[in-house]
Formats: sequence, structure tokens, C-alpha cells
Amino acid sequence: MTALGTDTSIGALLREWRQRMMLTQGELAQRADTSARHLSFVETGRSRPSRELVLRLADQLEIPLRQRNTLLVSAGYSPSFQETPLEAPRLQIVREAMDRILGAHAPYPALAVDADENIAAMNIGTELLLSEVSPQLLVPPCNVMRICLHPEGLVRQVVNQEEWRRHLVGRLYRQAIYSGRESLKQLYDEVSTYWPDTALGSGSGHDLSDTIVASIHVRGLGTELKLFSTIATFGCATDITVAELSLETMHPADRQTADAFEAAAKERLKQNGTSGIQSLQPLITSPRRPTDPR
Repeated sequence: MTALGTDTSIGALLREWRQRMMLTQGELAQRADTSARHLSFVETGRSRPSRELVLRLADQLEIPLRQRNTLLVSAGYSPSFQETPLEAPRLQIVREAMDRILGAHAPYPALAVDADENIAAMNIGTELLLSEVSPQLLVPPCNVMRICLHPEGLVRQVVNQEEWRRHLVGRLYRQAIYSGRESLKQLYDEVSTYWPDTALGSGSGHDLSDTIVASIHVRGLGTELKLFSTIATFGCATDITVAELSLETMHPADRQTADAFEAAAKERLKQNGTSGIQSLQPLITSPRRPTDPR
């Protein structure tokens, strides 16, 4: 995956985002209530956009909040969006919401993940699912993609490996392209070396004709677990940290899987007497792990 462009002027950045969304200047100008001529002048550096226009364009291009701040600074304005550490008192209501969602989903796996795919919190179901993963991969800040795709990670237990690897690598690729985050591009390059034979866009060869949703099949808890996932985000977030959080919940695809998690969680809670939610803070603001777990 190639690196981001080196031109960080407001015009070049807007043009890059517009092209990423496959919009013409006329289409974007109409959506943002400006003229194609003025937008052309902004992209070529002949005109400086107002703060309001930058924000309107960013909204129509669905640019993440962190990158909106970058656009504003490039245009000569101060950033509009604050980034608050997740452990700060200001975000207590967010932490409480995460705890409720993760706790309510137990004993099935659920976790909160930041924009770099680092885990912010997870429940007892996730701990059970990852119980056979190499401890080296679970040292904070632990990264979902490394945990799942590294040869010493969860992939060792996955029955439908090819399908699952392709799904995760493809998802990471799309996230890196859409967000423009250099950290995600580096992560994609890294995990691609784990399984160089994993091609994007080709068929999985897995028969999905008799399924409702595609699922991951994992050997664990003494049986074969079948799970499918859903991902949710915080709507209308105005803080970068909150906007970059996503909550992934994994659901049992059959009764056997549900029974296995319920029994294992009951035994774990009996031994530990915990609430079943593990916070891995501070991960949201932690730097990327400097060493490759390989």
C-alpha cells in the first residue's frame, strides 16, 4: 500500500478526499452549496476557503474528525474538534455506555476498539475467546488485527481460515484507504506479511448457500465455536476519541456455541468473582507498540 501524498496544502488535501469519494468538482460543489469554479480555485491554491466552507466540504466528504482538524489547520484555522483521553472525567458517560453494552452482551464476546484497531476494553466472553492466543500479543496496547492474524494468534484456532483472513485483511484495507490514516496503512502492510497468499477480492470457496450471515468457526472451549459479528459506533460524536471508537459484538451462530460460552463464563466468574469487563486503559492515547510481536 502506497504512502499518503506529500502535498499537505488545503487544496491538495480536499482534492485527495474528493477523488477518494469519486466525486467531480461539480458534484461536491453542489452538495456543499458553493460553485464549481470556487472549489476549483481552492483546489489549485488560487483561493482560500472560509472555515465554514472547509467544514461543509468535510461533512459532504464524510471526513473523520481528526482529519477535519488537519484540513482546518492546512487552511490556516484553529482545530474545531477536541481529543479527550478516554479515562478523563469528561468521558465518564461514554465509559459507562461502553460498560453497559459490553456487560450486557456477556457471556458472548464484545470489545471496544479505537481507530488504530487497538482494544480499549473487552468483556469476559472476549477473554474466553482469546484464552489460547500467545500472551505476547495480549500486552497492551493489544491490536485486534495482530491478535487475529498473527501466526501465534487466534487464526491458529480458526477452521475457515482463508475466508476469515481475507475478510479481515480486506476490511483493514478499506479502512486504511477511506480514513487516510498512515498508521492503518502500516498495519495493513505488516499483517499482509503474515499470510502473503491472502488475496483480496477473490472468492473464499466457502459454501454460504445454507447460512444467514458469514461466521467465524473457532476451535475453543472444548468445541467448535461459530460466531458472527456486528459493529456499532457512537452517533453524532463531536470528540475525536469518541468518534474513533467502535463496539464489536460477537453472537453465537448456534446453540452449541451459546452453551459453551455460558458454561465457561459461569465457571470463570465463580473462580474470579469479577464483573466480566476488563478495561485496557489507557490505550486510546497510547503510542503504537514499537516492536513487532514476530
